[in-house]
Amino acid sequence: MHDVEALFETMRDAIPAGPVAIKEAVESGKKVVGCYCAYTPYEVIRAAGAIAVTLCSTSEKPIAVGEEHLPRNLCPLIKASYGFALSDTCPYFHFCSLVVGETTCDGKKKMYELLDRLRPTHVMQLPQTYLGEESLRMWQKEIERLVSRLESELGVTITENDLRREIRRRNEERCVMNGLYDLSKLDPAPLSGRELHLANEFFKISFGEPQAMDLIRELTRKLRENYEAGERRAPPDRRRIIVTGCPTGKSLEKVFNAIEENGGVIVAFENCGGIKPNYEMVNESLPPYEALAAKYLGIPCSCMSPNEKRLDLLETLVDEYKADGVVDIILQACHTYNVETFQVRERMRDKKGVAYISVETDYYQGDVEQLSTRMGAFVEMMS
Repeated sequence: MHDVEALFETMRDAIPAGPVAIKEAVESGKKVVGCYCAYTPYEVIRAAGAIAVTLCSTSEKPIAVGEEHLPRNLCPLIKASYGFALSDTCPYFHFCSLVVGETTCDGKKKMYELLDRLRPTHVMQLPQTYLGEESLRMWQKEIERLVSRLESELGVTITENDLRREIRRRNEERCVMNGLYDLSKLDPAPLSGRELHLANEFFKISFGEPQAMDLIRELTRKLRENYEAGERRAPPDRRRIIVTGCPTGKSLEKVFNAIEENGGVIVAFENCGGIKPNYEMVNESLPPYEALAAKYLGIPCSCMSPNEKRLDLLETLVDEYKADGVVDIILQACHTYNVETFQVRERMRDKKGVAYISVETDYYQGDVEQLSTRMGAFVEMMS
């Protein structure tokens, strides 16, 4: 028990220390490239010898600053992303030589025009369908265009061997995280959803460092070992919940708390900060540009249309994680995820026979009590 708690505490301490590590890396001559989205191919950035960092975007604190230039009725993730940059309160953005964006939604692609005034911003034009060779060729061209921009901005040359090396490395990281995720297929779950979310947040700031991956491996090993010895961190009567929908982060922990303080346990995060980007590997037998294009274009975000792949993935996860219910988190003004709730509800309730609820919220904390009441009723309904 003590060993597991110590590992979680190490992760907790590492998250606020991330900016210091980046500052020291920059002072030693490393370049930093900022990213916002799961569609950004980290392998390409790393092949350029740079550190790929996930930029700040999940707090209500900078939203008022963002609204100085952006409309109020915009997704809080977009306003927070821009507010952090405009106020220079995201330490990762502060050290960026380049920011990489992508056209997943209209709000983000217009925000990137303003962001480019603050830092050089390269926008990848995402084909919003993963059907057909034409989309695949278009996305491969966008990856090649990113390579050219990185070479120009950073003064480097990126070879196919560099890409192959980083593909292998990133695949190994995905396997490490999948090993941890797989533990929650056990019943009862050997860790809480809040602990799983902590591991996801730690993974974001690990920057691919081998010692960070070793820590996650050790956590996975210890949790399984303790479980086999009879330890039960989650009571067996908890309703098993999959969280899906918009990107998660610090301000949305209120939803996780509401679920787990009212008789539920989160066994999987399908969101782009969890299983979604790690579920499939990059095919190492293909030429690297082709392999990267196929992998990243296949991520089932709601910006894709049609998006049967997300529905199929959720069905698979319901079976694999023996879920009792699905909680769909929708950020206010996120139209693609909000419209898609109809199909997700239909597939989960009618086909899979599991409970479903969509929760529309933002980053402010004024609805904490309301969320607790709704999640309590949702979990009780499953009982």
